[in-house]
Amino acid sequence: MASSPMTSSTQSKRPNLAFRQLRGQRSPGEFAAAVRRAAREIGERVSCDARYVGRVEAGEIRCPNYAYERVFLHMFPGRTLADLGFAPRALVRGRGARTAPEPTQFPPPTTIQLYESHPSGSDPRACDPYAVQTHEESDVRRRAFMTGSTATAAAALGPIGLTLGDPAEAAARHGRRIGETEVHAVEEAVRRIRLLDDRHGADGLYRRAAAPLRTAYTLLDAGTTVRQSTSDRLHAGAGELAISVGWLAHDSGRFDDARSHYAEALATARVYGDAALEAHAFCNTAFLARDAGRPREAVRAAQAATRAARHLGSHRLSSLIALREAGGWAGLGDRAGCEQALSRAHGLYDRGAGDDDPEWMSFYGPAELAGLEAQCWSALGEWGRAAGHARLAASVASSQTPQFTRNIALYTAELADDLARSGCPDEAAEAGLRVLALLGEVQSSRIQSMLATTARLLLPHRSATRVGEFLEAHAGLSRAG
Repeated sequence: MASSPMTSSTQSKRPNLAFRQLRGQRSPGEFAAAVRRAAREIGERVSCDARYVGRVEAGEIRCPNYAYERVFLHMFPGRTLADLGFAPRALVRGRGARTAPEPTQFPPPTTIQLYESHPSGSDPRACDPYAVQTHEESDVRRRAFMTGSTATAAAALGPIGLTLGDPAEAAARHGRRIGETEVHAVEEAVRRIRLLDDRHGADGLYRRAAAPLRTAYTLLDAGTTVRQSTSDRLHAGAGELAISVGWLAHDSGRFDDARSHYAEALATARVYGDAALEAHAFCNTAFLARDAGRPREAVRAAQAATRAARHLGSHRLSSLIALREAGGWAGLGDRAGCEQALSRAHGLYDRGAGDDDPEWMSFYGPAELAGLEAQCWSALGEWGRAAGHARLAASVASSQTPQFTRNIALYTAELADDLARSGCPDEAAEAGLRVLALLGEVQSSRIQSMLATTARLLLPHRSATRVGEFLEAHAGLSRAG
């Protein structure tokens, strides 16, 4: 969700002197033109201008979105984002890019870490939050995700933070004024949930996310914040947390729970007049309605999201919403409506990334665009065309965003299903085996359901060597679960 205008007005910003030094003698406008040229060289579209360059140098943009990241690393080969003066992405994966509070402003949030600290001796400036996962994901945690046991996964992951009875919740119950510490804890919970969902999927996280959500709304109901800007951040953080928990429910097949959480976020958005939160809630509601077999509702929710996002200034957000609408039209069997929405989605996407794009949309790149289009063609029964887009999605995701393990598994599972339906059993089995290899890290009911469908479709071809291998491996996974 995009930040509200008051989000960072009370927080100090650290100028990005490293980035300013790289600009050298060029004016901000000249440097912006160089960024756009570099983007074209690698097939990216970014709407960089002098204002964006100024915001980076002023420290307002602490870590760029993935499109800008690829462009900057192309412009300055051999350098990392940390070398360019940017903060670790793990600090800004939540609601939006904002300056990290100084340690003297308030103590660290009183929450238990969802993942352990990075081993000593490593570079704390590393901008990829997933780099630490290699050390953090112990065999116990991997086994937790492989077994599918919610209790085991919960024990391995630990609390997400903001549990009932902690100091943040106690502040609300005893009437103590709520300040930066509590609000930061809510935002931190959103960030941690998103990072782990990107990596592992929803099934092992959903139950653990309920406690911080309850606490966030306890804080919101208390209504005793220090200042208006703190109140704005708190309501936005609580709404984003409701959407994040709703997505965990959605991806783990708990559609009724997801619908309730999205409705809660939407109500919060309406009460506080937050258009960005409203657009996000409607966008997710449209996706849920499509998956739940309510395509007409999906179209209506996507159209409502379009209205809410009209003045937010993010072409990428509008593009994603158009894809949600396309999915609804496909579910209705309306090819013309689907194609119109797809055309709109591509046109908006091609306008490039912008600094008004919500931070929660960091997953939305070429791979997700191709993956969602594959789902549309699949719903329309055009399996070969769907398989082409799913193959592109899996390939791009593996090469450009390998940290999004869950999405790579999803795109590959879609590919396996489309290939099975289009009469390519051997290729479908190959794709299915690749998904099974990822399920040591990813636990998603959606993906498991897709694999089960693929297995049923391939049963008549069990005599083929690769199909037999896939069916045997899939059966073994089912028995282990």
